[in-house]
Formats: sequence, C-alpha cells, structure tokens
Amino acid sequence: MRERRSSGWDLWEDAPCGLLIAAADGTVMRVNATLSRWIGYEPSELVAHKRLPELMPMGARVFLQTHWTPLLQIQGSVSEVQLDLLHKDGRRVPMMLSAIRRERNGVLQDEIAVLMASDRKLYEREILAARAKAEAAANDLELAQNRLRQANEAMAAEDRRKDEFLATLAHELRNPLAPLSNVIATMELRGADAPPSARELAVLTRQVTQMTRLVDDLMNVSRISQGKIDLRLEPADLVQALRFVAEEALSSIHAAGQSLRVDLPPYPIWGNVDRARLTQIVANLLNNASKYSHSGAYIDLVARIVDGGAVIEVTDDGMGIPADQLDNIFDMFSQLTPALDRAQGGLGIGLSLVKGLVALHGGEVSARSAGVGQGSCFTVRLPLIEAPAATVAVEPIAPTTAASQPASVVIVDDNVDAAETLAAAMEMLGYLPVVANTGRDALRVIGQSPPGAAILDIGLPDMNGYELARKIRGEPWGSAIVLVAATGWGQESDKQAARDAGFDLHFTKPLDFMKLDQQLRPLMTGASAVR
Repeated sequence: MRERRSSGWDLWEDAPCGLLIAAADGTVMRVNATLSRWIGYEPSELVAHKRLPELMPMGARVFLQTHWTPLLQIQGSVSEVQLDLLHKDGRRVPMMLSAIRRERNGVLQDEIAVLMASDRKLYEREILAARAKAEAAANDLELAQNRLRQANEAMAAEDRRKDEFLATLAHELRNPLAPLSNVIATMELRGADAPPSARELAVLTRQVTQMTRLVDDLMNVSRISQGKIDLRLEPADLVQALRFVAEEALSSIHAAGQSLRVDLPPYPIWGNVDRARLTQIVANLLNNASKYSHSGAYIDLVARIVDGGAVIEVTDDGMGIPADQLDNIFDMFSQLTPALDRAQGGLGIGLSLVKGLVALHGGEVSARSAGVGQGSCFTVRLPLIEAPAATVAVEPIAPTTAASQPASVVIVDDNVDAAETLAAAMEMLGYLPVVANTGRDALRVIGQSPPGAAILDIGLPDMNGYELARKIRGEPWGSAIVLVAATGWGQESDKQAARDAGFDLHFTKPLDFMKLDQQLRPLMTGASAVR
C-alpha cells in the first residue's frame, strides 16, 4: 500500500507537465515539483500562501477574471489557453494552461495542467516540419513514380520501334535477295554458256545498289550517333547541287506516277557543305516525300534565302503526319505506319540520318503538316558563306594508257565467290589477276612472282589483312607493290589502321570496280597519288 502511494506521488511530482490544484478563489492547494521549478518557487512557498492570480501579470489576471473563471463556471473546463506566469525573479514565463473544475468531498476545486509554451511551440514546429518533409517526400515519390512510368513507356515504345525496325530490316534485305535469286536461277536453267541478258544485268545492278544503300544508311546513322563521321566541307553553290539531286530523283518519282516541281533561284546560294552529304540529305527527303505520297501527287523542291540563311523545302501533298508524331518524326526507327502497311518499305532511319547530317553542317531541320491526308513539308536551314572570290576550273584527269602487258594483281579473300568475281571484273578491266584465299597462300604467290598490286581482304582466317600487309612490306620486294585494303569496315579509324599497316588505298565493300581502276592504275604506273 505504501509503495503504491509512493509511486502515485512520484508520478504527480515528476510529471512532464506542471500540475496545480486551486480552490475556487484561486488559492493554491497543491502543486507539483515540475511547475514549482519552472516558476522558481519551492512548493511550500506556494501551497496555502499564493493565489493563482498572484502568479500572473496584470493582463493575465484580467483574462482570468473575464474569461477563465466564467468558462469554468459555465462549462466546467478550459482548454489550451496561453497565459504568462510570473517567475519568482519577475520574468514572464509563457505557459499553456488547461483546467477542469471538479467537486471533491463537497468542495469545488480547479485541477490545472500547465505546459511550457516554448516547448509546445517547438513541438508544433517539429510536427509541422515533419509534416512538410513527409509531404515533400510524398511529392518526390509521386514525381519519381511518374518519371519511372514515363521512362518505362518510352522504353516500351523504343523496344516496339526496334522490334519493328528489325522486322523491317529483314523484309527490306529479303526484297533485293528475291530478284537476285530469281536471276541466278534463270541463268542456271539457261545453261552456263549462255550470257546474261541486259534485263538480268539491270536487275542485278538495281538490287545490289539497293542493298548497298540500306547498309550505307545503317552505317552512317551509327557513325553519326558515335560522333565518328567526318565531313569534307568546301564552298559550293547549293542551287547547282539541288538541281543535280532533282535530276537524279526525277526518274524514280516519275516511276511512282508523281510529279516533281523545282523552284530554285537564278543566282547561286553559297554554303560550306559536303557535297555528297548534301545530296544525301535532299535525296532522302525527296525519297521520303515520294514514299508517303500517292500516284499523281506533286512534290516540290524549293530553295531561297531567308533571314541570312539558306532554306531548302521539300513539300508533298501525300499522307501527312499526325500531330502526335511531329515531335519524334526524326527519331531513330521512327515510322509513320508499320512496315506491312506500306508497299514502299523503308527502314525508318532516313529522317534520323537527315537530322544528323544537317546538324553536322551547323543547320537544323524541321517538319510541319496540317494532319493526316494533308501532306507535309520538311525544311532544312543551312548557314550561308560569302561567294568565293574566283571560280577555279578543274581540268579532268586524262585517262592513262594501259601498259602493253597486263598489270598483275593478286586478290586475297577467303570468300571464294567474292575473290573469283572480283578477279573476273579485274580481268575485264585489263589486269592479270591471281587469287589466293589465305594469308599464307598470298605470301607464297606474291613471293614467287611479285605483282604490281595486291587487293587484300582484312578478315582472313589465318592472319588479318593488316598483318599480311606488314609482312609484305617487310620483304625486299614488298615496297614496290601497291596494296589495296578491301573491307566491310569504312570508318576513319579503319582507314587510319590501313595506312598504318602500309596500305596505299582503302575501299569499302562492295567495291566500285571503275573507281578502283581509276585510282589503282595511276599508282601501278608510277603516279604519286597515294592516300
């Protein structure tokens, strides 16, 4: 029993808030150690010696008289009223008071709980700060979830575009393979002695050109994305270049039953451009306009000077561009409709290639359309330069006369078909070809009778073409041989690796035989044009 009283007394005395019991007239009947300590008194100095109003400044006494006491009389309680209490040394101590009026043993008394207002305010501030942090964290979480959802949606869309691109790539590569296979089968049925017809040769040429264009576009987009494409910039008349592109595109546009209208100024527009890449840019836009336009459609190629810059526009009255696709029309793998819905095909990389090449020229490209079925307009803006002071006439290089004896060429390629067809082409061009399919065979053949030139594949089974070139250059007879690298790798780093290994020329497969002949023959006859 004594322990319970002691425990109850301890709870009263050491409570975390001040506790006070006052008579109806305000006389302090009991007070705990916590409140006594806060206002600087001993409990014995307060009990039966002080009245509650005496512990308050004048303003608080007035409030006690006008509000506190009437509320206790009417409703029997007062909650969370902030009043100052006077410390024994005269300081004001902000307090938060709550009171209940009870009748015990026939006597009314006020039981009052007191909190330090500064502690309460600190607690409230901490609560508010914690709430603000929680709300900020919730907002951050919501933003993160939204970003994650958007990223997932973008990744899913990218995956869909890539899947469609791979399916389209397979479709587009099979398209040329079908006529190639048909021509070969026809030639086999007719017999080995029968020469191919002009029609068959035309089919082979068109389809190989198409496959080459597809691979070149893929390589160019990859090189642009990696920052590995180099431009050969030079002053050029854009009007003249555009006229050439229009003439080149005219036959395919007419074949599609469409019309090309060209509106170019009668004066030159000068820009610092890579002529081949500018041709590629405009040709892609014209091809795109034709692909997405119906038979009978009109395609316009217009050039003019606007605000000190060159503006090139390709406009069509074809299928148009939906508003929700205008923002991503230049993205990689972007296609307006699935490949199976379009007879014309395409990889969906042409406009991405255009954007990259235009950016490398310091320009910009944009697209606009009124919507589906309303046609579209692609606008290229390029910086202008001052017209050159004088036009330098370049004399054409006179063709060289072949030597009386055919020039010998060793062709090294582990692909037997590629080696033999290249040998046949070189023979028709007036060379005496010899074929080797490995590096060791090549060294043996070349060592027995050093040729005027050797065309080396880089990917050989026993040693790569770079090693073979170094071995040839290391022989006493090796310095006089013209070495040509023939490879599927055409980046600048590959060309530099070829030069470092001792090659004189670098060609990317498939080889252009006429261009090879034009560059190879002068080197074999002692010309100094070495790349």
